Amino acid sequence: MKQNYFQGISSEGFHEVAYTEWGNWSDQFPSIICVHGLTRNSRDFDELAMYLSNKGRYVLCPDVVGRGESSWFTHPSNYNFTQYISDMSTLIARANTHHIDWIGTSMGGLIGMMLAALPNTPIRKLVINDVGPQIPLKALKRLGKYAGKNPLFKSFEEAKAYCKLNYADFGDLSEEQWEHFTKHSIKQRAPNLYALKVDPGIRNPKSTSQWLNEFIHHPRKALEGIFYDVDLWPLWKQINCPVLVIHGQRSDLLTPEIILAMRRTHPSIEVYEVEDAGHAPALLNQKDHEVIYNWLIMG
Repeated sequence: MKQNYFQGISSEGFHEVAYTEWGNWSDQFPSIICVHGLTRNSRDFDELAMYLSNKGRYVLCPDVVGRGESSWFTHPSNYNFTQYISDMSTLIARANTHHIDWIGTSMGGLIGMMLAALPNTPIRKLVINDVGPQIPLKALKRLGKYAGKNPLFKSFEEAKAYCKLNYADFGDLSEEQWEHFTKHSIKQRAPNLYALKVDPGIRNPKSTSQWLNEFIHHPRKALEGIFYDVDLWPLWKQINCPVLVIHGQRSDLLTPEIILAMRRTHPSIEVYEVEDAGHAPALLNQKDHEVIYNWLIMG
Protein backbone atom coordinates (compact mmCIF):
# COMPACT_ATOMS: atom_id res chain seq x y z
CA MET A 1 0.00 0.00 0.00
CA LYS A 2 1.23 3.49 -0.89
CA GLN A 3 -0.08 6.83 0.35
CA ASN A 4 -0.45 9.41 -2.40
CA TYR A 5 -2.02 12.82 -3.06
CA PHE A 6 -3.41 14.92 -5.88
CA GLN A 7 -4.53 18.54 -6.12
CA GLY A 8 -8.22 19.33 -6.34
CA ILE A 9 -9.61 22.81 -6.96
CA SER A 10 -12.54 24.72 -5.46
CA SER A 11 -13.60 28.33 -4.87
CA GLU A 12 -11.01 28.34 -2.06
CA GLY A 13 -8.19 27.48 -4.45
CA PHE A 14 -6.26 24.21 -4.51
CA HIS A 15 -6.64 21.50 -1.89
CA GLU A 16 -4.98 18.13 -1.31
CA VAL A 17 -6.91 14.91 -1.73
CA ALA A 18 -5.17 11.91 -0.17
CA TYR A 19 -5.62 8.37 -1.42
CA THR A 20 -4.18 4.93 -0.80
CA GLU A 21 -2.90 2.96 -3.76
CA TRP A 22 -2.93 -0.84 -3.80
CA GLY A 23 -1.38 -3.20 -6.33
CA ASN A 24 0.07 -2.33 -9.72
CA TRP A 25 -1.65 -0.73 -12.67
CA SER A 26 -2.50 -3.14 -15.47
CA ASP A 27 -4.22 -2.69 -18.82
CA GLN A 28 -5.73 -6.19 -18.44
CA PHE A 29 -8.38 -5.17 -15.89
CA PRO A 30 -10.31 -1.99 -15.05
CA SER A 31 -8.91 -0.09 -12.09
CA ILE A 32 -11.08 -0.07 -8.96
CA ILE A 33 -12.00 3.02 -6.94
CA CYS A 34 -13.40 2.57 -3.40
CA VAL A 35 -15.08 5.56 -1.74
CA HIS A 36 -16.13 5.73 1.92
CA GLY A 37 -19.18 7.02 3.78
CA LEU A 38 -20.03 10.49 5.08
CA THR A 39 -17.73 10.74 8.11
CA ARG A 40 -15.34 7.92 7.29
CA ASN A 41 -12.09 7.65 5.29
CA SER A 42 -10.11 5.52 2.86
CA ARG A 43 -8.66 3.18 5.48
CA ASP A 44 -12.06 1.50 5.89
CA PHE A 45 -11.18 -0.33 2.66
CA ASP A 46 -7.74 -1.63 3.69
CA GLU A 47 -8.74 -5.30 3.93
CA LEU A 48 -10.90 -5.28 0.79
CA ALA A 49 -8.28 -3.37 -1.21
CA MET A 50 -5.56 -5.79 -0.10
CA TYR A 51 -7.69 -8.75 -1.16
CA LEU A 52 -8.50 -7.24 -4.56
CA SER A 53 -4.89 -6.20 -5.21
CA ASN A 54 -3.74 -9.75 -4.37
CA LYS A 55 -6.10 -10.85 -7.16
CA GLY A 56 -4.22 -8.62 -9.59
CA ARG A 57 -6.43 -5.53 -9.42
CA TYR A 58 -5.21 -1.94 -9.12
CA VAL A 59 -7.18 -0.20 -6.36
CA LEU A 60 -7.41 3.48 -5.37
CA CYS A 61 -9.14 4.56 -2.14
CA PRO A 62 -9.51 8.33 -1.62
CA ASP A 63 -10.09 10.40 1.48
CA VAL A 64 -12.88 12.67 0.27
CA VAL A 65 -11.96 16.28 1.08
CA GLY A 66 -12.53 17.08 4.76
CA ARG A 67 -11.78 13.50 5.85
CA GLY A 68 -8.74 11.41 6.69
CA GLU A 69 -5.48 12.90 5.41
CA SER A 70 -7.13 15.28 2.91
CA SER A 71 -7.38 19.06 3.29
CA TRP A 72 -10.20 20.78 5.14
CA PHE A 73 -12.21 23.66 3.69
CA THR A 74 -12.61 27.01 5.43
CA HIS A 75 -16.23 27.33 4.31
CA PRO A 76 -18.51 24.34 5.05
CA SER A 77 -20.66 25.13 2.00
CA ASN A 78 -17.84 23.77 -0.16
CA TYR A 79 -18.55 20.27 1.15
CA ASN A 80 -20.99 19.30 -1.57
CA PHE A 81 -21.46 16.61 -4.19
CA THR A 82 -20.49 18.90 -7.06
CA GLN A 83 -17.07 19.26 -5.41
CA TYR A 84 -16.79 15.55 -4.67
CA ILE A 85 -17.58 14.66 -8.29
CA SER A 86 -14.96 17.14 -9.50
CA ASP A 87 -12.30 15.61 -7.24
CA MET A 88 -13.24 12.05 -8.15
CA SER A 89 -13.01 12.84 -11.87
CA THR A 90 -9.40 13.85 -11.21
CA LEU A 91 -8.80 10.55 -9.43
CA ILE A 92 -10.36 8.66 -12.33
CA ALA A 93 -7.87 10.38 -14.63
CA ARG A 94 -5.09 9.21 -12.32
CA ALA A 95 -6.31 5.64 -12.68
CA ASN A 96 -5.13 5.82 -16.31
CA THR A 97 -7.80 3.55 -17.75
CA HIS A 98 -10.86 3.83 -19.98
CA HIS A 99 -13.04 1.85 -17.57
CA ILE A 100 -13.49 1.91 -13.79
CA ASP A 101 -15.15 -0.46 -11.33
CA TRP A 102 -16.62 1.64 -8.51
CA ILE A 103 -17.23 0.47 -4.93
CA GLY A 104 -18.97 3.04 -2.74
CA THR A 105 -20.27 2.92 0.82
CA SER A 106 -23.22 5.21 1.60
CA MET A 107 -22.01 8.67 0.43
CA GLY A 108 -19.42 6.94 -1.76
CA GLY A 109 -22.22 4.96 -3.37
CA LEU A 110 -24.17 8.15 -4.10
CA ILE A 111 -21.11 9.68 -5.76
CA GLY A 112 -20.76 6.50 -7.82
CA MET A 113 -24.43 6.65 -8.86
CA MET A 114 -24.06 10.25 -10.00
CA LEU A 115 -20.97 9.44 -12.04
CA ALA A 116 -22.52 6.28 -13.50
CA ALA A 117 -25.58 8.25 -14.66
CA LEU A 118 -23.53 10.71 -16.72
CA PRO A 119 -23.14 10.34 -20.50
CA ASN A 120 -19.98 8.45 -21.55
CA THR A 121 -19.32 7.39 -17.96
CA PRO A 122 -16.13 5.37 -17.42
CA ILE A 123 -17.84 3.25 -14.75
CA ARG A 124 -18.11 -0.32 -16.02
CA LYS A 125 -19.58 -1.91 -12.88
CA LEU A 126 -21.03 -0.24 -9.80
CA VAL A 127 -21.06 -1.66 -6.25
CA ILE A 128 -23.17 0.40 -3.84
CA ASN A 129 -22.93 -0.49 -0.17
CA ASP A 130 -26.21 0.06 1.69
CA VAL A 131 -27.52 3.06 -0.20
CA GLY A 132 -30.04 3.58 -2.98
CA PRO A 133 -31.95 6.24 -4.91
CA GLN A 134 -34.38 6.84 -2.06
CA ILE A 135 -33.13 7.81 1.39
CA PRO A 136 -35.55 7.89 4.34
CA LEU A 137 -35.56 11.04 6.44
CA LYS A 138 -35.53 9.03 9.67
CA ALA A 139 -32.24 7.35 8.77
CA LEU A 140 -30.64 10.61 7.72
CA LYS A 141 -31.59 12.29 10.97
CA ARG A 142 -29.77 9.49 12.76
CA LEU A 143 -26.70 9.87 10.55
CA GLY A 144 -26.82 13.62 11.12
CA LYS A 145 -25.96 13.00 14.76
CA TYR A 146 -22.44 12.04 13.65
CA ALA A 147 -21.89 14.91 11.21
CA GLY A 148 -20.82 18.27 12.58
CA LYS A 149 -19.65 16.82 15.89
CA ASN A 150 -16.16 17.23 17.31
CA PRO A 151 -15.73 14.79 20.20
CA LEU A 152 -12.39 14.73 21.99
CA PHE A 153 -10.92 11.66 23.66
CA LYS A 154 -8.44 11.39 26.51
CA SER A 155 -7.14 8.00 25.39
CA PHE A 156 -7.14 5.52 22.53
CA GLU A 157 -9.39 3.22 24.56
CA GLU A 158 -11.94 6.00 25.03
CA ALA A 159 -11.91 6.62 21.27
CA LYS A 160 -12.34 2.90 20.60
CA ALA A 161 -15.36 2.75 22.92
CA TYR A 162 -16.88 5.69 21.00
CA CYS A 163 -16.34 3.91 17.67
CA LYS A 164 -17.83 0.66 18.96
CA LEU A 165 -20.92 2.51 20.18
CA ASN A 166 -21.51 4.75 17.18
CA TYR A 167 -20.57 2.26 14.46
CA ALA A 168 -22.07 -0.90 15.94
CA ASP A 169 -24.14 -1.41 12.77
CA PHE A 170 -20.97 -1.98 10.75
CA GLY A 171 -21.17 -5.62 11.78
CA ASP A 172 -19.45 -8.21 13.95
CA LEU A 173 -15.90 -6.83 14.01
CA SER A 174 -13.07 -8.55 15.85
CA GLU A 175 -11.10 -6.70 18.52
CA GLU A 176 -8.20 -6.42 16.07
CA GLN A 177 -10.49 -4.88 13.46
CA TRP A 178 -11.84 -2.35 15.98
CA GLU A 179 -8.23 -1.45 16.84
CA HIS A 180 -7.47 -0.81 13.15
CA PHE A 181 -10.75 1.05 12.65
CA THR A 182 -10.09 3.34 15.63
CA LYS A 183 -6.42 3.92 14.81
CA HIS A 184 -7.32 5.33 11.40
CA SER A 185 -10.37 7.26 12.65
CA ILE A 186 -8.48 9.55 15.03
CA LYS A 187 -5.46 11.83 15.21
CA GLN A 188 -3.52 12.95 18.28
CA ARG A 189 -3.76 16.68 18.92
CA ALA A 190 -1.79 16.78 22.15
CA PRO A 191 -0.64 14.39 24.87
CA ASN A 192 -3.71 12.45 26.00
CA LEU A 193 -5.96 14.26 23.52
CA TYR A 194 -7.41 12.69 20.35
CA ALA A 195 -9.92 13.92 17.76
CA LEU A 196 -11.72 12.37 14.80
CA LYS A 197 -10.17 12.69 11.34
CA VAL A 198 -13.17 14.52 9.93
CA ASP A 199 -13.98 18.22 9.66
CA PRO A 200 -16.88 19.09 12.02
CA GLY A 201 -17.92 21.60 9.36
CA ILE A 202 -19.36 18.72 7.33
CA ARG A 203 -23.06 19.05 8.02
CA ASN A 204 -26.31 19.93 6.28
CA PRO A 205 -27.64 23.47 6.86
CA LYS A 206 -30.74 22.94 4.75
CA SER A 207 -34.24 22.04 5.74
CA THR A 208 -36.14 19.37 3.85
CA SER A 209 -38.39 21.99 2.21
CA GLN A 210 -35.37 23.99 1.03
CA TRP A 211 -33.81 20.88 -0.46
CA LEU A 212 -36.97 19.81 -2.27
CA ASN A 213 -37.52 23.30 -3.68
CA GLU A 214 -33.95 23.37 -5.01
CA PHE A 215 -34.28 19.88 -6.44
CA ILE A 216 -37.32 20.92 -8.47
CA HIS A 217 -35.87 24.20 -9.77
CA HIS A 218 -32.11 23.62 -9.65
CA PRO A 219 -31.47 19.85 -9.52
CA ARG A 220 -27.67 20.10 -9.71
CA LYS A 221 -27.49 22.74 -7.00
CA ALA A 222 -29.70 20.55 -4.84
CA LEU A 223 -26.96 17.93 -4.70
CA GLU A 224 -25.08 20.08 -2.17
CA GLY A 225 -24.75 18.92 1.43
CA ILE A 226 -26.27 15.79 2.90
CA PHE A 227 -29.48 14.47 1.37
CA TYR A 228 -32.66 14.67 3.38
CA ASP A 229 -35.69 12.54 2.45
CA VAL A 230 -34.33 12.24 -1.06
CA ASP A 231 -35.86 10.83 -4.22
CA LEU A 232 -33.16 10.14 -6.83
CA TRP A 233 -35.16 7.74 -8.99
CA PRO A 234 -34.75 9.86 -12.16
CA LEU A 235 -30.97 9.64 -11.67
CA TRP A 236 -31.16 5.90 -10.97
CA LYS A 237 -33.01 5.28 -14.23
CA GLN A 238 -30.11 6.81 -16.17
CA ILE A 239 -27.66 4.19 -14.88
CA ASN A 240 -27.07 1.45 -17.44
CA CYS A 241 -24.07 -0.43 -16.03
CA PRO A 242 -24.47 -3.61 -13.92
CA VAL A 243 -25.05 -2.88 -10.23
CA LEU A 244 -24.32 -4.93 -7.12
CA VAL A 245 -26.28 -3.70 -4.11
CA ILE A 246 -24.89 -4.68 -0.72
CA HIS A 247 -27.58 -4.56 1.96
CA GLY A 248 -27.14 -4.66 5.72
CA GLN A 249 -30.22 -6.55 6.89
CA ARG A 250 -30.68 -4.26 9.92
CA SER A 251 -30.29 -1.12 7.80
CA ASP A 252 -32.76 1.74 8.28
CA LEU A 253 -31.34 3.57 5.26
CA LEU A 254 -31.76 0.94 2.55
CA THR A 255 -35.07 -0.82 3.13
CA PRO A 256 -36.44 -3.97 1.45
CA GLU A 257 -39.10 -1.82 -0.25
CA ILE A 258 -36.43 0.40 -1.83
CA ILE A 259 -34.47 -2.64 -2.99
CA LEU A 260 -37.61 -4.12 -4.58
CA ALA A 261 -38.19 -0.88 -6.49
CA MET A 262 -34.54 -0.85 -7.57
CA ARG A 263 -34.90 -4.37 -8.96
CA ARG A 264 -37.97 -3.33 -10.92
CA THR A 265 -36.30 -0.31 -12.51
CA HIS A 266 -32.85 -1.59 -13.47
CA PRO A 267 -32.08 -4.29 -16.06
CA SER A 268 -28.95 -5.69 -14.41
CA ILE A 269 -28.93 -5.68 -10.62
CA GLU A 270 -27.90 -8.20 -7.97
CA VAL A 271 -28.32 -7.94 -4.22
CA TYR A 272 -26.00 -9.33 -1.55
CA GLU A 273 -27.43 -9.50 1.97
CA VAL A 274 -25.15 -9.07 4.99
CA GLU A 275 -26.93 -10.64 7.95
CA ASP A 276 -24.97 -9.25 10.89
CA ALA A 277 -24.95 -5.58 9.84
CA GLY A 278 -27.09 -2.47 9.59
CA HIS A 279 -25.88 0.73 7.94
CA ALA A 280 -23.40 0.10 6.59
CA PRO A 281 -21.60 -3.27 6.35
CA ALA A 282 -17.88 -2.83 7.02
CA LEU A 283 -16.92 -5.32 4.25
CA LEU A 284 -14.17 -6.82 6.37
CA ASN A 285 -14.76 -10.56 6.11
CA GLN A 286 -13.62 -13.08 3.52
CA LYS A 287 -17.12 -13.79 2.23
CA ASP A 288 -17.74 -10.10 1.48
CA HIS A 289 -14.47 -9.92 -0.44
CA GLU A 290 -15.19 -13.05 -2.45
CA VAL A 291 -18.72 -11.94 -3.37
CA ILE A 292 -17.49 -8.56 -4.59
CA TYR A 293 -14.53 -9.96 -6.53
CA ASN A 294 -16.52 -12.76 -8.16
CA TRP A 295 -19.22 -10.32 -9.22
CA LEU A 296 -16.66 -7.91 -10.70
CA ILE A 297 -15.03 -10.61 -12.84
CA MET A 298 -18.33 -12.17 -13.90
CA GLY A 299 -19.36 -11.63 -17.52
